[in-house]
Amino acid sequence: MVASHANALLRAMIDTTHLPPLPCYVSGDYTTLPEARISPLDRGFIFGDGVYEGISFYGRPGQAPRPFRFAQHMARLERSLAETRIPNPHTPQQWLQIANELIARHPDVASADGGNDAQPAPTDWFYYFQVTRGVALRDHPMLPDLTPTVFATCLPMKPPTPEQRARGVACVTADDFRWQKAHIKSISLLGAVFSRQISFEQGALETVMFRDGFLSEAAASNVWVVKNGVVMGPPKDNLVLEGIRYGAIADLCAQAGIGFELRRIPRAEVLAADELMLSSATKEVLPITTLDGQPVGSGAPGPIYQKLYAAYQRAKDALFTA
Repeated sequence: MVASHANALLRAMIDTTHLPPLPCYVSGDYTTLPEARISPLDRGFIFGDGVYEGISFYGRPGQAPRPFRFAQHMARLERSLAETRIPNPHTPQQWLQIANELIARHPDVASADGGNDAQPAPTDWFYYFQVTRGVALRDHPMLPDLTPTVFATCLPMKPPTPEQRARGVACVTADDFRWQKAHIKSISLLGAVFSRQISFEQGALETVMFRDGFLSEAAASNVWVVKNGVVMGPPKDNLVLEGIRYGAIADLCAQAGIGFELRRIPRAEVLAADELMLSSATKEVLPITTLDGQPVGSGAPGPIYQKLYAAYQRAKDALFTA
């Protein structure tokens, strides 16, 4: 029954007629999604040979959106590109200019300037971009001197619902069957697709994964364990993608006087947690209140989550007061 509902939901999400004419950027040119063209011999298409970033931009009425922890995103991009030996095609300022231009070209922004009857423009945006090694005849080695291909788009943010924030979300567990270079933010995401499908078919939001009995991460989120008032996460190594919220949550914990620790966390500790949380660019921090059908802690969002979420909102506000 759950799988049937999931398949019906997937069909409803797919527009089989056309892509919306939303703005995007492809290797120096601004165009729209239906008009974008990338070679079928691009190594991103052939091999998944590339990296990506996703950056939250927050706005306020009458103020231009501003990126959250932009310098940290640029540093992670540089690490991923260095690992894959792909040159960075843009400076940080150029990456920022592309995002601002894509937001300005979005029809919701353009229509908001159309008069008194126009709807207000979205304030929060998700900036996605990827860099592939470029175009070449198919061959596995990392061919030198290729021109990287860039694709970027900026869409209105889709945050968790008020109900998800108030009640928390359900997750399921699975073994982490992915490769051992998870620290690279690679566009080769088939492992994450398989992982997310596990939770999707069970009507859950995320799949919390364990490698050799220890917590790693979720399909598209980092996972945080709270016990006795201390926030704990897996260590920053090659088995986990260091989400930008690693540093953000460490900072927020320090500001709020909450203990923070990174170490290997056995499955038994996760199952016995007082609180569990997800973090990502769009989720920010989000409480897990059910895991594999069992309540986490009290079965409701806990006090540490409440403190971190409030601190996160203050950090967003600080973008406009600095």
